Amino acid sequence: MTQDVSTDEAQSEDAMRAKLVQLRQQHRDMDAAIDALEASGAADPLRIRRLKKMKLAIRDEIGFIEDQLVPDIIA
Repeated sequence: MTQDVSTDEAQSEDAMRAKLVQLRQQHRDMDAAIDALEASGAADPLRIRRLKKMKLAIRDEIGFIEDQLVPDIIA
């Protein structure tokens, strides 16, 4: 039984790490898209604002997953 629990935890941690890699790539892609739109000069300010908001949401999700992966240390 304990082996099944540790296996499930390892799989869960692996899934979170995979999701973290995916989110970091999305964050970089979003950053590049925002930079390209701003550099073009013809970008819609509302669209840029929405992209930045989405980028912040991705960053928040990255932070949440990182917090889940790092064990709490009681000082």
